[in-house]
Amino acid sequence: MRYTVILEKGEDGYIVANVPALPGCITQGKTREEALKNAKEAIELYIDVLREDNEPIPQDVGIEVEIDA
Repeated sequence: MRYTVILEKGEDGYIVANVPALPGCITQGKTREEALKNAKEAIELYIDVLREDNEPIPQDVGIEVEIDA
């Protein structure tokens, strides 16, 4: 599966990673690479919980977008 991950620079200097297809799936990292690694882990955990609860898994195919704010 592939999910769109939106990266934004947070007020504290960290890179915030948001996964729009998975409400509430937000994480961060000190670097872009760390934020993406954390996003992958957050997505996997989010999907594990959906499976445990027999909930549908949202599908999303997109591209990664980085925003300099």
